[in-house]
Amino acid sequence: MKTDDTDSALNNFIVLEGIDGSGTTTQMHRLSSLLEKNGIPCMLTAEPTSRPEGVLIRRILRGEIEAEPGTVAHLFAADRHQHLYGSGGILEAVRLGKIVLCDRYALSSLAYQGITCGPDLPALLNSGFPPPGLTLFFRVDPETAMGRVNIRMEHTSNQLEIYEKLHIQKQVSASYEAVLATAQAKGWNIAFIDAEKPADDVARQVYSVLEKHVGIQLKR
Repeated sequence: MKTDDTDSALNNFIVLEGIDGSGTTTQMHRLSSLLEKNGIPCMLTAEPTSRPEGVLIRRILRGEIEAEPGTVAHLFAADRHQHLYGSGGILEAVRLGKIVLCDRYALSSLAYQGITCGPDLPALLNSGFPPPGLTLFFRVDPETAMGRVNIRMEHTSNQLEIYEKLHIQKQVSASYEAVLATAQAKGWNIAFIDAEKPADDVARQVYSVLEKHVGIQLKR
């Protein structure tokens, strides 16, 4: 159950959001390295998680298993609940004084599942999850993002996931904008990152926002 204590504890829970190819994973690892360099304990994590629920979701996203959109929305919510409240999860880590960096959280479900099964079910399933202390949204044009995804595919043995198609990413991008506006109206702390820029410029934006949020000057 969400409590005021939970809300205050999550100030050091930092989420990176954006469409596929926006650079959230790359920047999360760069930020983690900077925090470690400054002696600040942190935990890196992502959704879907590596827990059984998350592994099942990833198999669905790779097209290995078929599932109804509503089923996927329920699986994401179950994975998120365990991720947040379970042993070794987000809430436990921030209470131990760590900064938790997470690649995707509830807003991604509202944006992605919102276009596959409609907005009502994802909104219901995610209504009880508390907002993170800070959400960094990486704003990038879908064409640019999918170009990055295709380049990544050329250098790995991975296959495109079911959402990694330009027409879908355009829908997700529009869906994200609506979801972000609603979250901001509810008091979510959201900072927008210009992810069209080179990786070093994006990193500087991220570092600046984080420094203001945690009140610490990081040594670069």
